[in-house]
Amino acid sequence: MPQSDTPYFAYVGSRTTRERNARGDGLSVYRVDPAAATWTPVQVLRDLINPSFLCFDRQRRFLYVVHGDRSEISAFRIDPRSGELTFLNQESTGGKNPVHLCVDPTNRFVVVVNHITSSLAVLPISEDGFLGKLCDLVTVTGKIGPHRVEQPFPKPHQAQFDQTDRFIAVPDKGLDRTFVFRLDAATGTLAAVEGAVAEAREGAGPRHIAFHPSNRYAYIVNELDSTVTVCRFDAGTGSLTPIQVLSALPDSFVGNSRAAEIAVSAGGRFVYASNRGHESIAAFAVDETTGRLTPAGWQSTGGRTPRFFVPSPADDVLFVANEDSDEIVGFRVDPRTGALASSGTVAHTGSPVCILFNPVGNGQSRT
Repeated sequence: MPQSDTPYFAYVGSRTTRERNARGDGLSVYRVDPAAATWTPVQVLRDLINPSFLCFDRQRRFLYVVHGDRSEISAFRIDPRSGELTFLNQESTGGKNPVHLCVDPTNRFVVVVNHITSSLAVLPISEDGFLGKLCDLVTVTGKIGPHRVEQPFPKPHQAQFDQTDRFIAVPDKGLDRTFVFRLDAATGTLAAVEGAVAEAREGAGPRHIAFHPSNRYAYIVNELDSTVTVCRFDAGTGSLTPIQVLSALPDSFVGNSRAAEIAVSAGGRFVYASNRGHESIAAFAVDETTGRLTPAGWQSTGGRTPRFFVPSPADDVLFVANEDSDEIVGFRVDPRTGALASSGTVAHTGSPVCILFNPVGNGQSRT
């Protein structure tokens, strides 16, 4: 784990369009000095439409960005010394509203989730980071429950590799299921793993999944009913088996809220989930024997609509992107209890929705 005083770069995606009531400028780069608790602006790439979710290639030399509500993905080269980005190219995802993406362990393919057109796209990546034309497009199908009005068709929302990189989990808000896929690294094609699906309660709306470092458990945040589902994970077969469901909200809250993001601490002792409406981060303690969760408290995010959060590289600070109050806020993590304590706003930026970190100088030895 990196030292807590090691500097790093932060890449922040945002919403930019009037349709999203957004105030974002584009894709922003910051240099983060943990010792001084400062985020210094390095670069803003403007004229990008909704550069929302981001991911690195496996060597962290390139950055890939989906354009929310559109149908494209863009590639950028990272300067390891300055952190600045250089545009490489853009390709179609073959669908509408790409919301998440991940790069396979061979570093040759990127998998993209098209939320509105219910599909998973695969695009090849060349050695110099450029994206190729679509090489696979898989439509997610299934039966919609009788009471689904808001989510009337399949709506996959994330593609996440497990800790061994053998399987890809895909939570689907419309079908109330989390699917599991395998990627053929020789052909760049996806295949569903039969019998590995995790069923959720009707109307739960599975949104994102996070795997425990042991790879024995996985945690799914359900957006529509603000719950967290605990699953046993079989790393041999890819099967997800739900064993517990609990609320991401305190029982004293009676308003409207939607869960958004979920993450497991580096040591696997705590799970965190964000609530938009309650404007909080829920903390849960993990039973290391069973994987089950126990609520450990709720921390106000000090802003509105915490769509995304991410631990610092040293896992000692949790950074929250408050989308509708245009700020990124830091929270110190108590390593014993997992409790969060606000350390204040670290950056004011319009409509932030995703944050990635990269060490200063990462990849300098590579050509």
